[in-house]
Amino acid sequence: MERLPTGISRLDSMIGGGAPPGSVVLLAGEVGAGAREFVYTSVAMNGLKESDQELFDLYYGNAHDAARFPEEVHYISFTADSDALLEEMRYVMDDELVDAGTEHVEFADLSSQYFQLSQVPREWYADATPNISSLGDRDRRGTLNAVGEYLNENGTGNLVVVDSVTDLLSAAEEQMDWNQITLLMKGLKKASYRWGGLVLLLVNTEALPEEHLGRLMDATDGTLLFEWESGGSERARTLVVKQFRGVLSRLEDENIIQFETEIHDGGFDISDVRKIR
Repeated sequence: MERLPTGISRLDSMIGGGAPPGSVVLLAGEVGAGAREFVYTSVAMNGLKESDQELFDLYYGNAHDAARFPEEVHYISFTADSDALLEEMRYVMDDELVDAGTEHVEFADLSSQYFQLSQVPREWYADATPNISSLGDRDRRGTLNAVGEYLNENGTGNLVVVDSVTDLLSAAEEQMDWNQITLLMKGLKKASYRWGGLVLLLVNTEALPEEHLGRLMDATDGTLLFEWESGGSERARTLVVKQFRGVLSRLEDENIIQFETEIHDGGFDISDVRKIR
């Protein structure tokens, strides 16, 4: 069966090449625990496959026989433009990897829609002040509309990152209750299955009540939970696959329960696999 690589080499090798086509995966993490670094690595590795095969082989290695890499990689952000994101990626990964891996990545900056009715001065997030007639009757629902339109145009067969769902939900909550938000996410899940790509949704677990996080998990195909674990005088980053359609059963067959992770010049990586005793 065809799989879409997450871009994390060791994880992809353990789950048969990547995620099933059409998956919506929630990357839920504590601050600094690795969820954002997972996103950056996923984007760079999938982009690198298209732009520089030699570097791809160096950083990722051999792809699984079932792997089908996306033709395009898209990155949606509500609070940062491409320059800021690329600078942050360079703090995580080697410059050469970032430059080559993002050469063909499409960055969609939706900060204008996100901030348009807030108290944030327009000069802080836009390059120019618009003509007053262009403002019209826009409201914060424009953020959701913009995301939906972008996914409709670019979701088919591609990797799309949404950074972050925490921001998106803060915009949605002004117009919807959580039942409607849950329906929205389930609608995305249904549409993504038709598109046959891979959608990664980044979310900060510390910004959501457990009930709301649970609803998001229920409305997506997979949830990867990134946490800090304390042991003695040291803290370790860990990754738990909470649920994942077409993937979790494969990990259970191998008695895999938790991953220890690390971040180095090649990005996010799995350093150890813990098994059920």
